[in-house]
Amino acid sequence: MLSEPVLTTRPEDGCDPPLLVWRADRPLRAISSAALGGGIGVRRWVVNATVPMSYHRDDPAAHLAGLADGLGLAGPGVGLLTGVDVAEVVARADTGVRAWATVGLGTPVWAAAPAPAAPAQRVGTVNIVVYVPAALSDAALVNAVATVTEAKAQAIWELGLPATGTPTDAVTVLCPVGGPAEPYGGPRSAWGAPLARAVHAAVLDGGSVPCVPWSDKRTG
Repeated sequence: MLSEPVLTTRPEDGCDPPLLVWRADRPLRAISSAALGGGIGVRRWVVNATVPMSYHRDDPAAHLAGLADGLGLAGPGVGLLTGVDVAEVVARADTGVRAWATVGLGTPVWAAAPAPAAPAQRVGTVNIVVYVPAALSDAALVNAVATVTEAKAQAIWELGLPATGTPTDAVTVLCPVGGPAEPYGGPRSAWGAPLARAVHAAVLDGGSVPCVPWSDKRTG
């Protein structure tokens, strides 16, 4: 089981940026596009850390590993970064599936835009963490990431933005280890359907209110 996230802070560069920490009571299988702990494997925790919009480190995985060490997190985990104030996380649940999203849509882009996106000037990252209470096969985990992304894109379209996401979005899906593995994770599968609804609701609600970067809040 994955815990509800705990909101905390850490001292860094003379300020106290917030971060969310999820802990698992036993190892979970995960698929993630995160800078730290990406790929498919067994994970024990997830961190979603706010950074200032001036963030320029070129070693995000090492940065996140250091944050995890400072929190006393043992074993392998997943680390995410965002300019969004993670205290504004939106949580939604559907039929046992739980989804959490930090939603920054200041830099919306079409995935297949004909030209590179301009450098981001506003907070523009959607980080999504999902827990599915059933074991998923490797193929179902990959399918679940696609389903999360489709549900996110649907919510963004319903918010009236001409975009499918932002250039820096990240997805993490976790599920139990062991037991019969569900073969499918698409939007009409047994677990993909509630996953899609939970993610859609979280992104839709999170994107319906203005998002002020955490670093702007500090200086505003």
